[in-house]
Amino acid sequence: MILFYLDPGSGSFLIQLLIAAIAGAGIAIAVSWAKIKRLFGKNKKIEPHPDEDDGDDEPPDA
Repeated sequence: MILFYLDPGSGSFLIQLLIAAIAGAGIAIAVSWAKIKRLFGKNKKIEPHPDEDDGDDEPPDA
């Protein structure tokens, strides 16, 4: 007969490890959400947001 013993420190460490793994996976998904959507979505060209800088350094004509 094999008995397993988890003291409170080990149990706390395992719970902390589980919470950290879930949080890390959530952050990884949130950071790469656009790539995930593009992978599973339709093949549409992604256009930049209108407020983003297009790299044109010339001032607009007034």
